Amino acid sequence: MAKRVSVIDIGSNSVRMVIYEKTSRFAFHLLHEEKSKVRISENAYKHDGVLQETPMQRTFDALENFLRISDSFKTKKVLCVATSALRDAPNKQEFIQKVRTKLKLNIKIISGEKEAYFGAIACANLLPQQHNAMSIDIGGGSTEIAFIDAHNVSHTQSLKLGTVRLKELFFDTNDIDGAKEFIQAELDKIPTKEISSLVGIGGTFRAISSAIQKSKEYPLNKLHAFAYEQPIFVEYINKILDADEIELGELFIKSNRFDVIKPGALILKMLLEKFAITDIITSGVGVREGVYLSDLLRSSKHQFPANYNTSVRYILDAHLSDKEFSNNLTKVSKQLFDLTHTFFNIDKVYRERLSIAAKLYPTGSSIHFYSQNKHSYYIAQTALEYGFTHQDITLISTLMKYARNKLPAKSHLEKYQELLPNETTVNALSFLLSMSIILLSHRPRNIDFELAFNDGVLEVKSSSNLYLVKDSVEKLQCLKDFRVIFNS
Repeated sequence: MAKRVSVIDIGSNSVRMVIYEKTSRFAFHLLHEEKSKVRISENAYKHDGVLQETPMQRTFDALENFLRISDSFKTKKVLCVATSALRDAPNKQEFIQKVRTKLKLNIKIISGEKEAYFGAIACANLLPQQHNAMSIDIGGGSTEIAFIDAHNVSHTQSLKLGTVRLKELFFDTNDIDGAKEFIQAELDKIPTKEISSLVGIGGTFRAISSAIQKSKEYPLNKLHAFAYEQPIFVEYINKILDADEIELGELFIKSNRFDVIKPGALILKMLLEKFAITDIITSGVGVREGVYLSDLLRSSKHQFPANYNTSVRYILDAHLSDKEFSNNLTKVSKQLFDLTHTFFNIDKVYRERLSIAAKLYPTGSSIHFYSQNKHSYYIAQTALEYGFTHQDITLISTLMKYARNKLPAKSHLEKYQELLPNETTVNALSFLLSMSIILLSHRPRNIDFELAFNDGVLEVKSSSNLYLVKDSVEKLQCLKDFRVIFNS
């Protein structure tokens, strides 16, 4: 696969482009993203789906600019897909041919089922693992759903429900009863299945989740994998449906979504009445990422290898120079956890979080040695994008921020209280990471000591001179009557 790839998604409401760069076999990161709200389907649904001249020209102009941007990044491959608006348009070939002739860009119109599949495999690979979940992608012209259980995607389906479609057919004439009847008829096509989680893809869902974050002053500035309970979602949807434009603004809905947010909200409200969903999770990925992953993972059944995380691998590829130290730090942190987790009363679930914090801790020095912790913290908080919950990201980054220096500040723990475990657990994990770093102060190529733990005493056995280790241990504030002794 090419190192740099552009993916363009022509939707009914917006046309978007992402440019991804591979850093190793399955690791990648986002280089650039562009969006234009061209509304290619504007006034189409009032004319039997026929695309109108002005929206087509807007879309053509946006694509021309997108390709210039793509060229500036020297991408070697451009993948372009189109969804509902072009799929349904009787005059689609007119637009496709113009783009192919004048821009040398081949547009692939994908079926609704394929669109649902792309969105679902993006969620299955790039969100924390989901079980008994349904993905829903509300677009301008259609809504795609799929069932997700771990890495398995099934029952991909496309419904003729879209925000622009409903706006033009019903909301513009205030025919809300007609809209409800139309929505219900489409939702009845979804087979009955036990679903506990709803995974939201697309602009409508992200707009609502973003508004909820702002309304509750959520501490983490990240929308992907933002999760919350169904009653919060339903309450906010009802507020949106009852609001006028001024009130929509007060609900943190952006003005460019005022005319389409209510059709999307109504679809979601009626879907939640059909299924007994308890948990809501927001996806920052969708069709574009699915198109990219289907190319990247084409030889592995569209799944990453077991126990592989693309964000962790990208951070290591981009920011780690001393792999030996990172690997040794990971080993020591795991060993310390295994020896002491009962003493500190730490749940075993945190072992993996501690090991990731240890593995990534050295990355901050690639930016500036003297502010390593600050940069390690920022890298983890922002670039641990895929496969982690917000709780995971907050804990891992917190451990890196305070490693070797001191225990996490009370102000930090208070700010992120809803995303962190209890203070005792955070402090114990922070202490174990600091102790792991100190035990490797002399930077051995291979670990040259053995550890034993009994009744609050960590015994370090080594034939090597551990002068720097001993000196650092004396300066470290130990927890809960914890002591360290050295034996040759």
